Amino acid sequence: MRKVFAALAGILVLLVVAQFFFAASGGFSTRPGEEAYRGHHALGYVIFLWPIVMMIVAAIGRMPGRLIGLTAVIPALTAFQVVVAKVAIGMSDSGGSTASELVFGLHGIGGLLTGVFAGLILRQARTLARPAPVS
Repeated sequence: MRKVFAALAGILVLLVVAQFFFAASGGFSTRPGEEAYRGHHALGYVIFLWPIVMMIVAAIGRMPGRLIGLTAVIPALTAFQVVVAKVAIGMSDSGGSTASELVFGLHGIGGLLTGVFAGLILRQARTLARPAPVS
């Protein structure tokens, strides 16, 4: 189960990288707002659900509680990302474009934090998946 978890953690890192790709693609797209970010939005749901599956695998594999808790940070950060985006969109609709841009900046920082936590999870998962040294 530890190797399965490590593989899932590796996929999580790839999902976060793909999320940045879709965000950048949407930012430079000529398509209208919501349509430009369709891939970014869809992948956000996957990034929310994937760690939940990982936590179930970790619990079945009796992995350390700290690693399970660290994995739970990803859905929490994803939920935070949704709230930040909705607030920023609401602010831009009401004419506060400068404030909206600052709030969207928090969205980017939240994405970076998600990447950092995904990397930490992968590193710990790979360490746990290694066979114990033979003495």
